[in-house]
Amino acid sequence: MKHFLRKTSSLTLACTFIFSAFSGASAAPSSNDAQPELAPLYGKYNLNSSHVTKVIVELKEPSVLEAKKKGQKQTKSNLKSKRDAVVKEISTRAKTYKVNNEYDHVFSGFSLEIPANEIPDLLTVSGIKAVYPDVEYHTTGDDMGDQSFDEVTPQMMNSAPFIGANKAWESGYTGEGITVAVIDTGVDYTHPDLDQAFGQYKGYDFVDKDNDPQETPKGDPRGAETTHGTHVAGTVAADGGIKGVAPDATLLAYRVLGPGGSGSTENVIAGVEKAVEDGADIMNLSLGNTLNNPDWATSIALDQAMSDGVVAVTSNGNSGPNNWTVGSPGTSREAISVGATQLPYNVFSATTTSSDGTTYASSAVQGFPSDEALLALNGKNFELVDVGFGAPADFAGKNLVGKIALISRGAGIAFVDKATEAKKAGASGAVIYNNVAGSMPVVPGMAVPTIMLNQADGQALLAKSGKVTVSFDIKFAGAVGELMADFSSRGPVMDTWMIKPDVSAPGVNIVSTVPTHDPLNPHGYGAKQGTSMASPHVAGAAALLLEAHPDWGVDDVKAALMNTAENLYDATGKRYPHNSQGAGSIRVVEAIETETLVSPGSHSFGVFSKTKGKEVRGEHFTIKNLSNKTKDYTFDVALEGVKVTTSKNVKINGKSAKDVRFNVQVDASKLAPGYHEGTIRISDGSKLVEVPTILFVQEPDFPSITHFSATALGNNNFTFAAYLPASAEKVELVLYNATLSQSFGVIGTYENVPKEYNYFDWNGKISGQNAAPGQYRVVAFSYRGEKQDYRYTDVITIR
Repeated sequence: MKHFLRKTSSLTLACTFIFSAFSGASAAPSSNDAQPELAPLYGKYNLNSSHVTKVIVELKEPSVLEAKKKGQKQTKSNLKSKRDAVVKEISTRAKTYKVNNEYDHVFSGFSLEIPANEIPDLLTVSGIKAVYPDVEYHTTGDDMGDQSFDEVTPQMMNSAPFIGANKAWESGYTGEGITVAVIDTGVDYTHPDLDQAFGQYKGYDFVDKDNDPQETPKGDPRGAETTHGTHVAGTVAADGGIKGVAPDATLLAYRVLGPGGSGSTENVIAGVEKAVEDGADIMNLSLGNTLNNPDWATSIALDQAMSDGVVAVTSNGNSGPNNWTVGSPGTSREAISVGATQLPYNVFSATTTSSDGTTYASSAVQGFPSDEALLALNGKNFELVDVGFGAPADFAGKNLVGKIALISRGAGIAFVDKATEAKKAGASGAVIYNNVAGSMPVVPGMAVPTIMLNQADGQALLAKSGKVTVSFDIKFAGAVGELMADFSSRGPVMDTWMIKPDVSAPGVNIVSTVPTHDPLNPHGYGAKQGTSMASPHVAGAAALLLEAHPDWGVDDVKAALMNTAENLYDATGKRYPHNSQGAGSIRVVEAIETETLVSPGSHSFGVFSKTKGKEVRGEHFTIKNLSNKTKDYTFDVALEGVKVTTSKNVKINGKSAKDVRFNVQVDASKLAPGYHEGTIRISDGSKLVEVPTILFVQEPDFPSITHFSATALGNNNFTFAAYLPASAEKVELVLYNATLSQSFGVIGTYENVPKEYNYFDWNGKISGQNAAPGQYRVVAFSYRGEKQDYRYTDVITIR
C-alpha cells in the first residue's frame, strides 16, 4: 500500500490511552521479608473505563494435567474448592462480576466478565496466577462456492490421494478405532457422508450450552450461517460422495465458534478441555487469531492436551506471505501447526480483447475452478457487467447469467469472495482490475474463471462497459508442482523463536462436505481454501498413524509427519524457507513406514546477541530406531557461518532410543544481523531425515505491530486494540475512507507504547469536530527504531 504516507500532523487529538503497568511481570520481593505480589496481566486495558470486559483468569493451583505432568496428584474437587475461594475473594472487591466457563483439566481457572476499572483488583487476589484477555477467534478458511451433487466424485477429492491416504487405505489403515475431535463451528452430523462417523453422543455446543453441536443454519436471527466445521469434518472422515483422509475414524464435534464463524478464548479452551475428557485421540482446531504469542491461554491448553497424549493439530493462519504472521493457537509450543499448500496445477496465459479491437496487455489468469472451466471461455463473446467492488449488494438487480462480471479490487473484499459472488449471480467468469498501481496476486481455485488487469487497462475497459463485448484467448503455458499458498501464515513465533508451521498440507480449492439443513437434499458440498482446510488433512493423517502404531505417543506422531515430509520449491525451483513450509508437505505412507524418528522435528537456537566474541549453546534431540536391526547414524549440518559439534556417528540398537547432544558456536561479528537457517541431516546409510533449524543474530526483524481492530461502543465512540510484539517509540492512528484511497488526518499520537496489547479510545472527532457520517477505516502506524509497520481495522461507521 505505497500510497500510505508517514503522518506528522499536529491535529488536535480526541483520544485517551490507558494501559496497565503490571503487564507480563510480577512484583518481585526485594528482601527476605514478605512483599506484595501482583499477578501478571497479559494485555492492556483502559483501566479508567467501566466498560465490561471479558478476561481469562489462571489460578496458581495446577490443573489436573499440569499436576500430572509434574508427578503430582490433583483432583477436581480440590480445584473447585480453590476456585470457589478465589471467586469469593473477588466478590468482596468487585461491584459487578460474572463467572462463565470454569476449567480444571487442561487449564486451571475460569472466564470472567468484569468492568475494566476493576481488573487491577484481580491482580492482588490470593490464588490468581495470571490474567489473560479473552480474545476473539475466527475460522481460517474462505468459502469458494458450493458444488452440486452431480459435480462431486471421489476424484474431486484430489488432496487425500495426493498425500498418500489411498495407499494407506490399501494397507488396511483407515482410521478405524481412532476418535478425532473437531473444535470448530459445529458439524452437520446428519450429512450422508458423515453420519456414519458419529455415535449417539455427538459432542457439545459451547455457544448454545447444549449437547447438539450443529452448525448455525441459514436465516438464524443471531447471525450468519456457518458451514466451516462440516467441511473440516469431511476432510477428516467423510465416506460417501467425498472420502476423507481417515474415512473410518470416529468424530466428535465441539461448537466453540458461533454465527459467522467467530468466538472467543473462553469457549475454545472449554472445547479443548471437553475433548480431552471425552477421550479424543486427536483434536483439530481450524481457527485462530493474528496474535503471534506462545503464551496465551489457548496455547497453554493445547500444550497440556499434548502432554496427556492427545494429538493437537491446528491451522497456522491465513495472514501470509510475510514472516511473523502466524497467530495463536498456531504458536503453541507442542501442537502440530499446519501451513497450506496448493496441489500441482497447470498455468495458462490469457489474452483479453474487446469488440472494438483493443487488446489489454496486462491480461493474465488470476484463478479458476478447473482447467475445463477456464478453457470454456475460449471462442465466445461475452457481455460485461460492472459490479463495482463485487460486494453482494453490487450484484443486486443485475443480470449476470452467461456474462462476465467486471470487478474492481478493493473495499476490503477478498478476491475469492468477489469471484464467489459472481458465481452466485450466474456469471461465466470475472475480470478483476487493480484499483492502485502495481500487480495483483494469483489466487488459485477461484469460483469462476477470473482474469486480472492492471489499473489502467481496467479503467479503460470500465469506460466501455455496456458498449463492447470481450473475448478471451486462453492457452496452456506450463505446469508447476505443489506450492505454498501465499495466504498461508509464516513464522517464526515471538519469544520462543520457533519455526512455524511444523508441516504443510493441501489447503487450496478443497472440496468437502457442507450442510444443507434440507432433509430432501442432504448432499451438500463446497470448495474452501485456507489453513483451515490443510489442518484436517494432518489430523486425518495422524489418525492413520495411530491406527498403524497404537503404541505411538504424540511426539512420535509429530516426528513421523515432520521427518518424512516432502521439501517444497517455488515456481522458480527455489526451496521455500523453513518458516514458510515447516518441515514440508506431509506424506502418509512414508510416515507410517518410517524406521527412524527424530524429535523434535525442528530446532530454533534463538537469538545470539553478543557483538564481540563467541556464544556457545548446547541442544539435544532424541533418535528412535524403530527397526529390529542396529543402525549407525551419521550427522551433517548445513548452517553457514555457524560451527556445530556433535558425535560423528551414533549406534542405536533396534527398538531403542538415544539422546544426542550437540553444541552450536556463533561468532555474531562474522554473521550479518537477522535470520539464518540451515538443516541438520541425519542418515542411517539408506534413509535421510532432515531437521530444519534457524537462529537470529542481534534483534529479530519482527514487525512493530501485528494486530489492530476496532470495537464500537455506541454514540460514535470506539476502542481500538493494537498488539505490539515489542515496545514502540510511537504509534499514530490515521483516519481513512473505507477503501483506503483517501486519508483525513491523524486522530491519535502516542509515545513510548509498551509491548503486547494496547487500547486506544476515540470519540469520533477529528480536529475538534465530529467526523462526517460515513464508513471509514483507521490505520495504526507503529514506529520502532527504523521500522515502520501498519495494520488497519475493518470498516467502521460514523453516524
